[in-house]
Amino acid sequence: MGTTRVALYLQDAHTIREGMEFAAYAEERGFEAVWQAESRLVREATVPLAAYGAVTKRIKLGSGVSDCWTRNPARLAATFSTLDDLAPRRVLCGLGAWWDPLATKVGITRAHPLQVMREVVTTVRALLANETVTFHGEWVHLDGVELDYVYQERRPKEVPIYVGATGDRMLELAGEIADGVVLNYLVSPGYNERAMERLEAGLARAGRSLDELDRPQLVVCSVHEDEQTALAMARLMVTQYLGQQPHIMRASGVPQSLLDSVAEVLTWPASHEQVERASKLVPDEIVRMLTASGTPDQARARVSEYLAGGCTCPILYPLGDVRAMIDAFAGWAP
Repeated sequence: MGTTRVALYLQDAHTIREGMEFAAYAEERGFEAVWQAESRLVREATVPLAAYGAVTKRIKLGSGVSDCWTRNPARLAATFSTLDDLAPRRVLCGLGAWWDPLATKVGITRAHPLQVMREVVTTVRALLANETVTFHGEWVHLDGVELDYVYQERRPKEVPIYVGATGDRMLELAGEIADGVVLNYLVSPGYNERAMERLEAGLARAGRSLDELDRPQLVVCSVHEDEQTALAMARLMVTQYLGQQPHIMRASGVPQSLLDSVAEVLTWPASHEQVERASKLVPDEIVRMLTASGTPDQARARVSEYLAGGCTCPILYPLGDVRAMIDAFAGWAP
């Protein structure tokens, strides 16, 4: 049996220069990809991805995920075309529908996210394929638009489009229109069973099979030789998401009573003090259920459950020592 595909996930816990070192180390240790988060108003994805691309030669570079609302699809296509100029055939365009209340706070009404995602994916793909696009939809309006290269070779850009999906209908849409789906983190392995059903429903509409859709999955990974230390590192993140994104937590089987108790403590955005206070309500079994936390052997065993549920490539979100986590999964063959 060959080694398992694994990828690295980075948010804003480290400087970009540290991220560059981690990306190079992950490549050295055989990781397939590095994905950069863009979920909050902290760090956008494409600048770090360019930095990672400049210090690597093989590893793929994915946005995990950029929202489909705040960049015009023509600008999205131009941006990912530019990344492909730096790292040809290594760029993965991950798009998501964002979330409230953040979207509302910046003036975006997330009306009809499925239709908007369909329009954005359709037009970005066409533009990257070197087509001239005229499209008048609910959200996207393009009139004879193309990527108007001046000096460089005019060619289609091989940039697969991945849809970040959690809910049933977005999963179905990803199966229907995307090259891949980015499955969410802080879900239980059991969540994947229903996710595969919904993906297959969408794939059937397009006459495709599950094998034709890449299915990487974000997995929070807290590795330490002492299990309790690893659980403690993950508990704060789990607590924050229990308050911020209860719909994801419910989908994973978190009891509503726990969600209600945490919501009584957390506001949005939650302060560190609030998260620490609420974390005392979160038992170990919930942290274990939603993350791959523990000793290296325990973390690998937990990630294996996501693979068994249909994930094709775990995208490991490291808490604690990033290099130790990379080492724990380098050359892994479960």
